[in-house]
Amino acid sequence: MASGLAALLDDIAGIAKLAAASLDDVAGAAGKAGTKAVGVVVDDTAVTPGYAVGFSPDRELPIVARIAIGSLKNKLIFLLPGAMLLSAFAPWAVTPILMLGGTYLCFEASEKILEVFVTHEAVDEPEELALSSKELEKQKVDGAIRTDLILSAEIMAISLGSVTDKPLLTQGVALLIVGVLLTIAVYGAVAVIVKMDDIGLHMSRGGGRLSRGVGRGLVKAMPFLLEGLTVVGTAAMLWVGGGIIVHGLEHFHLTPVPVWIEAASHWAAAAPGVGPLTGWLVFAAASSVVGLIIGAVVVGVIHLIPQRPRAAA
Repeated sequence: MASGLAALLDDIAGIAKLAAASLDDVAGAAGKAGTKAVGVVVDDTAVTPGYAVGFSPDRELPIVARIAIGSLKNKLIFLLPGAMLLSAFAPWAVTPILMLGGTYLCFEASEKILEVFVTHEAVDEPEELALSSKELEKQKVDGAIRTDLILSAEIMAISLGSVTDKPLLTQGVALLIVGVLLTIAVYGAVAVIVKMDDIGLHMSRGGGRLSRGVGRGLVKAMPFLLEGLTVVGTAAMLWVGGGIIVHGLEHFHLTPVPVWIEAASHWAAAAPGVGPLTGWLVFAAASSVVGLIIGAVVVGVIHLIPQRPRAAA
């Protein structure tokens, strides 16, 4: 009886060790996948607050919550099963799809840069003005969830590309963890951003001199924070998108650009003391240049396509 119990305990201990190793593998895969998607995450965080602007303060957090729930549905119901099917039956397609996603990131970033130099006259859409506040809120939330679907697809594709060497179950659990944690992180940050001016306003009206000063500072800082997020998000899209394309070119042995960039980053990484930082900076800068060139070409091609005129009312 004792020997049987000892054997059972040994088996349980062995299973526990295997489970711990599997969890470590999943955690490592999820961390690697999430790191690769950071550029899209920054852009998602920068874009989403705009959808909650213009509503009463009591509606801002419910709007962010509705968008976050829609984002989770996008990732877990549609994109995760699609990613698993792709990994199981067409793993060869992961790199080309990643390169297409990277090209889209470069296009989006280049278009944002173009908009800085091309001024547009702000015009209120008559259709939007005719909507009730509830209808307008639904329209904004639906638009945000559609935008999130594109960004979430990029996140999941980039994450999948980081864990294709893992077993299928590990890939699925890693993508699940990445999808949930990044959604919480993004929309938690968005919730703080959209309420920052209200928090600052509340602080500026009460408390001591320091509290009032911090509150006024928060209110004044909001426009600069949103603008800074846009700049960082654009730079991140160029770096991530260009890096994906460079890695894809290397995967298909399409040189010499990947060879040049790798040589430059290795040279920069040899700097004493700061080698890892300078190596990364050179690779990120070179990838951004590649991304900007490709994005500019795509923007140019799209703007050359004739736009269909709107039908007269």
